Amino acid sequence: MTDEGYIKFSADWTKAAAFPDAEIAELNDFRQMLYRMGLIGAYNNGIGFGNISRRVKNKGLFYISGSKTGNLAQLNASHYALVTAVAAAENRLRCTGPVMASSESMSHAVIYEECPEVNGVIHVHNLTLWKKLMHKVPTTDASAPYGSPEMVDSIRQLLHKTDLRKRRIFVMEGHEEGIFTFGENLGAAMSVLEAYL
Repeated sequence: MTDEGYIKFSADWTKAAAFPDAEIAELNDFRQMLYRMGLIGAYNNGIGFGNISRRVKNKGLFYISGSKTGNLAQLNASHYALVTAVAAAENRLRCTGPVMASSESMSHAVIYEECPEVNGVIHVHNLTLWKKLMHKVPTTDASAPYGSPEMVDSIRQLLHKTDLRKRRIFVMEGHEEGIFTFGENLGAAMSVLEAYL
């Protein structure tokens, strides 16, 4: 896991002020729940894991926890980015905010792109659950590394060729411990996760 948490895409980041607290409050509340549960956090070597996002209403944008924030016990509005454009095939992303968007932003983006009904996405790490669910729920290609165009393609394939849109949970075989859930809102995404824990 030596490359865990590192940005693999080319980012066009416009540094900007923190977003209004009201825009981030619900997102941050769920992030803190996941942190307390140990599903977002950091390994002993200090490298963080897990992230969470919420679609901006009526727009093709989403807020996401920033890169290198998994190890922080408490986040605030200064720890979130707004993803404004993604070109997965070119391995490029555009974001704005006080921090760079998470290394998993492209994986979140493909879910929002393919599923207009989805407004909340959660990415957590849990080795026990990851092993238990491997190939029991939709599972990404083992050769697809996290945060890559290959991972985006693998998620897109699952959305088109499996029952992922109904089950709303998948395991990342090539990203040890990695699990995603999603739903109409963050509460629904959390409910999917809790049902499997």
